[in-house]
Amino acid sequence: MRDRFSRAALFAGAAFVFAATPALAEDGGQPERDYLPTDIIVTGDRGTGYDNDDGSTATKTPTPLIDVPQGVSFITEDQLEDQAIHQLNDALRYVPGISMRTGEGHRDEVIIRGQTSTADFYIDGLRDDAQYYRSLYNIERVEVLKGANALIFGRGAGGGAVNRVAKRAKLSGQAISGEASVDSFGAFALLADVNQPLSDGVALRVNGTYEEFDSHRDFYEGRFFGISPTLTAQLGPQTTLIASYTYDDDKRVTDRGIPSVGGTGPLRGFDKTFFGDPEFNEAEAQVHIGRVRIEHDFGSGLTANATIQYADYDKVYANILPTGVDSVENTVFLSGYRDFTDRENWIGQGNLVWQTGGDTIESTLLLGFEASRQDTINSRDGVIFTRAAVPGGLDPNETPLAETIFVPPYTLDLGTRSRDSQLETLSVYVQEQLQIGEHIELVGGLRWDRFDLQTLDVKGGVAGDRVDEKVSPRLGLIVKPNPDLSIYASYAESFLPQAGDQFLVLSPTSAQFEPEKFTNYELGLKWAPLDKVLVTAALFRLERSKTPFTDGLGNTTLTGESRVDGFEIGAVGEITDFWQANVGYTYLDGELRTASSFGPAGQRLRQTPKHQIAAWNRFDVTEALGFGFGVIHQADQYASFSNTVELPSYWRIDAAAYYTVSDRFSVQLNIENLFDETYYPSAYGDRNVQPAEPFSARIGVRLEI
Repeated sequence: MRDRFSRAALFAGAAFVFAATPALAEDGGQPERDYLPTDIIVTGDRGTGYDNDDGSTATKTPTPLIDVPQGVSFITEDQLEDQAIHQLNDALRYVPGISMRTGEGHRDEVIIRGQTSTADFYIDGLRDDAQYYRSLYNIERVEVLKGANALIFGRGAGGGAVNRVAKRAKLSGQAISGEASVDSFGAFALLADVNQPLSDGVALRVNGTYEEFDSHRDFYEGRFFGISPTLTAQLGPQTTLIASYTYDDDKRVTDRGIPSVGGTGPLRGFDKTFFGDPEFNEAEAQVHIGRVRIEHDFGSGLTANATIQYADYDKVYANILPTGVDSVENTVFLSGYRDFTDRENWIGQGNLVWQTGGDTIESTLLLGFEASRQDTINSRDGVIFTRAAVPGGLDPNETPLAETIFVPPYTLDLGTRSRDSQLETLSVYVQEQLQIGEHIELVGGLRWDRFDLQTLDVKGGVAGDRVDEKVSPRLGLIVKPNPDLSIYASYAESFLPQAGDQFLVLSPTSAQFEPEKFTNYELGLKWAPLDKVLVTAALFRLERSKTPFTDGLGNTTLTGESRVDGFEIGAVGEITDFWQANVGYTYLDGELRTASSFGPAGQRLRQTPKHQIAAWNRFDVTEALGFGFGVIHQADQYASFSNTVELPSYWRIDAAAYYTVSDRFSVQLNIENLFDETYYPSAYGDRNVQPAEPFSARIGVRLEI
């Protein structure tokens, strides 16, 4: 009965919109709007530069970015190409306010405004929450929406959400482009992008890539293959169908980095050393994502869309990793395991947008629903070191420190853990954007979520089951002294159930408690001093509450609280006809306000540096010759809530040069870490710290037909 209800909830709403769309179509003109087309998701074109005025992801309506009452950072396709960035984690390092955890060497993991997540990733506004590395070969733009985002994205997204806007097939004409590059470590990438109209109303676009990885780290290597066809079909004057499929196949060495020493900082002198077994440390992920979306304009300001997405994730990773150092004996301790995850996601989403009004009052009303089902099977095999312990000798898992680590003999303990989980969600949301005269805009909305999680610890025989129903509000006031300046105040909430962001197991204790709560207060402004430049600033407070705390008697309560106070400022766009830039600064002051499962009160939040700077500039000296210059700075930060292992502050300088040989052919050189600085940008807890790459150069060519 439960399965029948959930699948009906998932598909019925989407099917209704699909079926009703053509039947309800009628002629009628749209009211004049002075900003965006009526598409709910708007994609940019190649060559538009670093600027972007599309804020539709933050509202699910056609809203200019200047009218979005929250902090939003973005990186366009042109900037990604100028920086020769192909992976999401590399792109996000150029977004201030974000820190990247190492993700155990096999996944993307972000910290936004002090909040860690492996699941707050989206593609065209739909959840893409499995643990893997994401490529950007089929992506038009990367967006980071900061603060609590439950109204738009549902559970999670407490500190923010990372959305990728996918490329679409275009009806306008044929276009073919290709790119090839190789770096000084031998890593290379090949990319192709082909757009082909098939008829007056149908177009096909295919993006593909093949990459091989390498770096300064011993034994590190890997490869990535991806292909993504998309189809756009104009079914009528007001109806568009978009279908897409993506297959990503990633295989690489699982690199957990280096250990810390003495509980203070990274182990020095071993930045190239691989603390694992290259024959065992391997991560593989095969990802299939298929989407069908229909968009329809009913006329008279009424539009609708519906999407169904299916995703299948097949993931395995294995690692030997360092867990500690004996500085007296000059040895390192090792541990390890192999982990399997198989996940299927079904998501159905529908949105109805109605734009009405005249000169005095304009209204944009959003009504939407989302239903999903997620089935996950996860298991783990433990590593057991089999060398016999000798009195006065090395432990079975202990080995001497050396440039090349000898891994003691080991075997696998099969079935250390096995977990099976089913998650079903149903959401309904409403949002009103009300423009009063020329100077005042109000944004308000509510989202109701039903979150039904069932888990089974197969090995332990322990089942968990919890149903949560939450209402998440969003409020915003925007004052516009003139069309190019908006000053806003906003309030938003989000929640996260107590099973963690991957929802693999619900313990008997966590099943008793309602979700954690995130509350974001923000004051900010957005100013467009030039046609293609946007300056933003925000002052915010993000509070996390209802975090579990267990006292000395074993009693667990939801009294844990943390807070982040922060400020950010940035500018992006075409400053002059020869200078494009994306620059930003963020200040974060985050700490635990009370004792919780994270640690005692007063501790700084993990990997939350107080000061962050990210800046990228492109200067075109002539029509053929250009240069790029980038800076990343992060202040010192703690690897974990223990506040014992510190990652020192660092500056990284990047550079680039571009030469256009002809309208169709160009060459570029990118240099990362120009001054060959030694630094440690990320960690996974106190035990694993990731050394950054030294000086590296990448040469690439691009062909467009």
